[in-house]
Amino acid sequence: QVKLVESGGGLVQPGGSLRLSCSASGTSLSDYPVAWYRQAPEKEREWVATVISDTVKNYAVSVRGRFTIARDNAANAVYLQMNSLELEDTAVYYCRYGTDWGQGTQVRVSS
Repeated sequence: QVKLVESGGGLVQPGGSLRLSCSASGTSLSDYPVAWYRQAPEKEREWVATVISDTVKNYAVSVRGRFTIARDNAANAVYLQMNSLELEDTAVYYCRYGTDWGQGTQVRVSS
């Protein structure tokens, strides 16, 4: 049974940084692309970033240049480094692997 667990969320001031982690059990995250999504209050869930390989990573326009996605095969984990956080980044962040989703981790950007 595949289980994805996100962690690393929290409260941060604008301009701050957080690193989210997505760890997996029951599967290897190295075989297929892994994506991060987010859902802000009263908004649709939106795609944030995808790691396909070490050299192929895609980002939503809203986070490009501020967020970095990375995969650690040894740890069977995927990370989302978020810098220069903005109020609009407040959301629950989810990782997705194939058809499997984690439970999400809350990120709140507030002064």
